[in-house]
Amino acid sequence: MRFELTDDQVDFRDAVRGLLADRCGPEAVRAAWDGDGRVRPAWDALAEMGVLGALVPEAAGGLGRDDEDVIPLLVECGRVALPDPVGPSAYAAATALGSLLEVPGAAEVAAAWSERVAAGDVVLPVVDPSAPVAGAGTAAAILWCVPSAAGPQVLLADADAVELESLDSVDGARRPARVSVLGGEVVAEGDAAAGIAAATADRLALGAAAELVGLSERMLELTVGYVGERKQFGVPVGSFQAVKHQLADAALAVAFAGPLVSMAAHSLATGDADASRHVSMAKLRASTAARHAAGAALQCHGAIGYTVEYDLHLFMKRAWALSYEHGDPDAHRSRLRASLGLTGSSTN
Repeated sequence: MRFELTDDQVDFRDAVRGLLADRCGPEAVRAAWDGDGRVRPAWDALAEMGVLGALVPEAAGGLGRDDEDVIPLLVECGRVALPDPVGPSAYAAATALGSLLEVPGAAEVAAAWSERVAAGDVVLPVVDPSAPVAGAGTAAAILWCVPSAAGPQVLLADADAVELESLDSVDGARRPARVSVLGGEVVAEGDAAAGIAAATADRLALGAAAELVGLSERMLELTVGYVGERKQFGVPVGSFQAVKHQLADAALAVAFAGPLVSMAAHSLATGDADASRHVSMAKLRASTAARHAAGAALQCHGAIGYTVEYDLHLFMKRAWALSYEHGDPDAHRSRLRASLGLTGSSTN
């Protein structure tokens, strides 16, 4: 199957790329390390453009788009290392809230929060209570999609009903925390809650995979530019065969990851029964490709790649952090093997 963006999707992606290039340069990301982990001018501009409400139904003030429309935009967010939670809030949470519109008794609160997401309020989903949640300190609400003693439930908790335990991260703009919900409104139970939780987990993973593709592409672009200018023995470093091979291998890994992310988006948008499997394929390959790209970029930049002051540092650390979030390669490899009925270990 060939995944090619429509003209409308290309125009939307290019508009977001231009906006982020203007509002989220490396200096803005670096400032987020010292601030609250947000780039507010970029976030506000994305809300005004409609990106944060792309998956919100039109009746709730959004654009009524689907996964295939949003994933290319998340790739662009990754390309600039935007630290703000576009994927978790505007993709995963927005889709979960859209599903809640169909749940008896939850439609009113889901519509109200959908409008707030489209306007720029942050709603962060939690599907694993033990996993860190990046940017939790700036969330207006938490969508708690985890099992309880009463069975599967989805709770919507305002920020004042949430307790946060701050954690460290290799990426200074992530601001991760372990979340505990002290109260909240139960908006779904039973099978409906279980389905929303599973779909939310898939979109958190796929959103991260899309950002990793963008991060990988940017790291390779920076590196190609560097080795084309840096000279040794009177010639560009990029002319050396060993450097060419290293970057070609990394570029190949990224080129394979991109279509898998697109396939997973198509599967989620069309309700494919194998969508979760496709998500794991995408996250696995995107994580390994990003690690490969980061390693190649670091080595080709030499010692300068280790310095915090150099821009590459921002993209590498974001890639390292995201490759572990929402399922690291080992977790998704195990999930794939289980879905295929395979046993034993694998190192591929």
